[in-house]
Amino acid sequence: MKNKVLLISIDGMRPDGLQQCGNAFVKELEKRCAYTYCASSMNPSVTFPCHFSMTHSVTPERHGILTNTYIPQVRPVVGIFEKVQNAGGVSSMFYGWEPLRDIASPGTLQFATYFNAYCAESSDTVLTDAAIKNLTEQKPDFAFLYMVETDEKGGHDNGWMSDEYLRRISIAIDNVKRIIEIFGDEYSIILMADHGGHDRIHGTELPEDMTIPLFFCGKDFTPGPINDRPLSLLDIAPTIVNLLGIPSEREWKGHSVI
Repeated sequence: MKNKVLLISIDGMRPDGLQQCGNAFVKELEKRCAYTYCASSMNPSVTFPCHFSMTHSVTPERHGILTNTYIPQVRPVVGIFEKVQNAGGVSSMFYGWEPLRDIASPGTLQFATYFNAYCAESSDTVLTDAAIKNLTEQKPDFAFLYMVETDEKGGHDNGWMSDEYLRRISIAIDNVKRIIEIFGDEYSIILMADHGGHDRIHGTELPEDMTIPLFFCGKDFTPGPINDRPLSLLDIAPTIVNLLGIPSEREWKGHSVI
């Protein structure tokens, strides 16, 4: 592979929540990364459809998944994990919500770790520890780290923009800091959210649900705000394969940020 890539998804992280969480590393992210606070989620703004769109670069209307229940595609679209496997690469995944396993087709993950969000004070930190160990020892070409506590323990349990929600974002960013400090020179790192939220819910077309932050860290990105184009979840997969040196899929709808 041309580069190694790490994708980090913080579930339910609103842009204003990231900016108001009080973690000093947010300013460091702005200095080190190309970024936007006004990228678009998918409709419906729900975790599984959004992540399937993010890894397959087509809308929920096309892949057919409209809820958090996986449904086999009638006309399958090739996703990131299949692309990496077909190119002879190795993929890893670390996730705190068990249904998310189905964004990767069976047999396309060489390493995977699941840890339930309610089995530790911070499952996000447990999964980050596992990711650090795997990246250090196995050095996969593509790795995906998914943190869920911002959504579950923050938004749904206490409300979006509540003190606990902001605290959970700060914990997630502490984990992002560890990852970047260890692997920032070896891996291109993409940080994103799948959707936002309001009150204790999400899934609507409200701006609070549909607006997400995106950060791109690495030698291929020019640090600073991205103002020259609108971005969405559909642009994640094309950017990743571009970094890896793998051709994009004809059916993908997004475009590489590079």
